[in-house]
Amino acid sequence: MIKKAFNYIQSKFTKPIMEEVAAVQVQDKYSTYPSNGLTPARLAQIFREADSGDALRQMELFEEMEEKDPHLFSQLQTRKNAVTGLDFEVIPFSDDEYDKRIADFVKEEIESIESIEDVFLDLLDAIGKGIATSEIIWGTDGGKYVIDDIKWRHQKKFFWDENDTLKVMTEEQPMGIELPKNKFIIHRYKARSGHPSRAGVLRVVAWMYLFKNYDVKDWVSFCEVFGMPLRLGKYNPSASEEDKEALMRALVMLGTDAAGIIPDNTEIEFKESSKTTSINVYESLARFCDEQMSKAILGQTLTSDSGGGSYAQSKTHNEVRHDLTVADCKALASTIRRDLIRPLVLFNFGEDKRIPYLRFDCEEAGDLKETAEIYDTLINKIGLKIASAHIYKKFSIPKPEANEDVIVPPSMRSSQMELKNQLKVLKDDTAKEPTKEELDKLSIDYQKKIDKLIDYSVKESSQVFMKIFEPVLNLVNSSSSLEEIKETLQNDKMVQKLYESMDCEELEELLHKVMFYSDMLGRMKENERPD
Repeated sequence: MIKKAFNYIQSKFTKPIMEEVAAVQVQDKYSTYPSNGLTPARLAQIFREADSGDALRQMELFEEMEEKDPHLFSQLQTRKNAVTGLDFEVIPFSDDEYDKRIADFVKEEIESIESIEDVFLDLLDAIGKGIATSEIIWGTDGGKYVIDDIKWRHQKKFFWDENDTLKVMTEEQPMGIELPKNKFIIHRYKARSGHPSRAGVLRVVAWMYLFKNYDVKDWVSFCEVFGMPLRLGKYNPSASEEDKEALMRALVMLGTDAAGIIPDNTEIEFKESSKTTSINVYESLARFCDEQMSKAILGQTLTSDSGGGSYAQSKTHNEVRHDLTVADCKALASTIRRDLIRPLVLFNFGEDKRIPYLRFDCEEAGDLKETAEIYDTLINKIGLKIASAHIYKKFSIPKPEANEDVIVPPSMRSSQMELKNQLKVLKDDTAKEPTKEELDKLSIDYQKKIDKLIDYSVKESSQVFMKIFEPVLNLVNSSSSLEEIKETLQNDKMVQKLYESMDCEELEELLHKVMFYSDMLGRMKENERPD
């Protein structure tokens, strides 16, 4: 109890850091370009530096890899856009009114951020690089701490010290400081277990990128001379050095300008190339490297690379990619909840308040249709009882508020209309008394309607009774004695307080329904009595 009180008091005096910590500096836009002249030995050295905590050159290399390789760029963009293109919602921790109030505040703050999709895209950079960071720029508005902006910070500004503590380099502290609490959003992606610097997928595909670079370089050189005949110059043994140089210049000009001059004592012979299949070797290696990158990033190749494959195989491979999207959504939502929503609630509501959830709508339409059919079978054929809150959550449908209009099936709509008409007749005290002839004429139809209404009343009455007496039942569950319950129900103000959360119009409609259902059930019991 003392610890909880201390945490609450401490949270009241907790304030966010308003100034920028990792502000962008001029030198941040410059790179050492480690991909220039990249060799296996140099790549291994870059990885060793990252393993020791200095990931600067590795992060610069990963950035260049995305810039230089179109296939690699497209695969990473596909993976990121699969998440940023989805709708999202903020879900209260529970149905408690205070939790809903917190969730509404958080939702308003997140939606007020301009280009929130760009923020998600920056954080999803962790898929390739293992880690991505953004800085929260806090502000104030009407006595509340709000989010003014969220700015992306390059991974090369961060490093791990000898104690494996993540630090950030600042203008005042170029040797780095520990990350302040509630200031940075740090998204980590784990392609595999291990240190975050080794967890990104670009670490896995770096070798394929290196081999493809060698292959493409040789391929371009080969294509430059492919199909061109070999130009062989012959000179007289007595030719001077000037004659030899003139012959060489002529050979070069013949290759580029298709024209040249040579001394009359020299000769040029053309040897036709016999290479016909060498180009396939380069293309096959480049395609192999692309396929390995696709497997590492998307988990498959049929939805990313051209090639054969049956529809069933493509469908299976697409499902594998969807699994990755779901995993990316859950990981990003968890990071946002931990590093953005939690401090937002802490600064404005206190330490002891429960944190809302962020959820991306990552279910596919086909999956929802199949799921709906499964629920239909479970409920209507098997009779399984399923909570309505679970259905709302499963299909990402917001639960209607008390005063909101709801859509009902046509069959239920007609029953409700008939019920309202009957209620209108019961409430109309000025209704004209029908004659005996009219009653005899309508008795059969009237009895059928009464029977139908009674059946509907029996079906619906229990739900209405439970809803209208729900505050009383809650009082019974929370009270310790019968005397306390009796005292509360005899006090008009206390009864009014019990029903203060229920809308007056809604309560009036429920009371009319109760009166009607009671009348219908009474008629049914009356008809069951023996004459």
